Amino acid sequence: MPNLNDILTLLPEAYLTGAICVLLLLDAFISERQRAAVHWLTLLVLGITALLVISGQMQGTASAFGGMYLRDPLAEILKLAAIAVTAIVFLLARPYIEDRRIAFGEFHTLTLFALLGVMLLVSAGSLIMIYLGLELLTLSSYALVALNRDSPLSSEAAIKYFVLGALSSGLLLYGMSMIYGATGTLDLNVIRMMVPMTPHHGLLVFGLVFLIVGIAFKFGAAPFHMWLPDVYEGSPTAVTVFIGSAPKLAAVGMALRLLDMGLPELLRDWQPMLAVLAVLSLAIGSLLAIVQTSLKRMLAYSTIAHMGYLFLGLAAGTAFGNAVAVFYAIAYALMATAAFGIILALSRAGFEADQIDDLKGLNQRSPWFAGLMAITMFSLAGVPPLFGFFAKLLVLQAAISAGMLWLALVGAVFAIIGLYYYLRVVKVMYFDKPAADSVLAASRNLPLRWVLSLNALALLVLGVLWGPLFDWCLRAFTAA
Repeated sequence: MPNLNDILTLLPEAYLTGAICVLLLLDAFISERQRAAVHWLTLLVLGITALLVISGQMQGTASAFGGMYLRDPLAEILKLAAIAVTAIVFLLARPYIEDRRIAFGEFHTLTLFALLGVMLLVSAGSLIMIYLGLELLTLSSYALVALNRDSPLSSEAAIKYFVLGALSSGLLLYGMSMIYGATGTLDLNVIRMMVPMTPHHGLLVFGLVFLIVGIAFKFGAAPFHMWLPDVYEGSPTAVTVFIGSAPKLAAVGMALRLLDMGLPELLRDWQPMLAVLAVLSLAIGSLLAIVQTSLKRMLAYSTIAHMGYLFLGLAAGTAFGNAVAVFYAIAYALMATAAFGIILALSRAGFEADQIDDLKGLNQRSPWFAGLMAITMFSLAGVPPLFGFFAKLLVLQAAISAGMLWLALVGAVFAIIGLYYYLRVVKVMYFDKPAADSVLAASRNLPLRWVLSLNALALLVLGVLWGPLFDWCLRAFTAA
């Protein structure tokens, strides 16, 4: 039976679970005219959840339920980042969801369930909790992708995501069973102690391969990326904003729990695997992004390349590399919400603004939105002094400090290649004339415009003041 200390340690997740249940009941009984209340109550729930996370911050680690759940600095950072990103998603998505008459209450509750999965996953102290958090996140994501039931493209994307996601979950679970067979425990801290003593090293490495495959799929890293472009393109843009940001924070948390916390003794085995995944992701993501005409697919392939940079930090296997990976995940989440948010702001019912040519002449019609998109593209490309530049610089530094100069050089080369497809978007906005039949127009929704503006401008501010955020990430791995 759980005791009071366990419940208090788990308080943010317990509160969020109860709040979701209340929102579900509320949505079932209120009238159509009162649907807006669900939106504002959801934002209130996120604010209270963030306060509960902050109020429980501590220097060390607290555990609950026999070590299955951990509350430590790493979990706090990733939870607060995920909550902030989810709040941005709700503020950006409301006009889109209302215009297309997509299930309003379901969108909010499913997204909150996915957020709950993220929070449980990054606080996991055992293989069971990792799997439970992961499945809560992915099952909610499948439903979100299929939320626009009138769109064949959305249904197709959801089916692909479900089938491939189920396959990757099975592979991950199989790898976990091998780790359990070799160590006799599901607790990550105990696994760490048992690895040097177990005579079944071959079984451990065999299980590790399947764990890496599961991690790579959740990141959307090559060669396990086949679901990502279709899901990004087929999902309603409001859903793409969420799927393109918050789950990346969960993925880096899962990787750090499994590899840094549970299997650090196998560094020499998993480090080259991550290095290979990084190179493949950088190459496939960057080269295929060049030939895309769909803006959402281009951003999907660029996501694959960005996951390659994130693997550079993870592959270092050091406290600095881990901190850089968390820092990069936060930076990418903010850049993704801005990029997909601008697509969302330019679209309306019957026009999705998801083709690169749809942005032709945007500077003539809406100079402010064109400027926000240019800032976002330059940040994704890693142009100084924007947030994305320092994120890329730090992952290259982490690779070099870990003795992988060749990997840092590969990352630098593909950073230069990546400039092309990001600058092409800027060129289309500023130097191409709009088509005669163009219906491009920026949203007049004030909350959306303000949130999107603050999100994009934060990439400029954090490009100058990135130090405190990185120090916070570093303390999560260097605190005694």
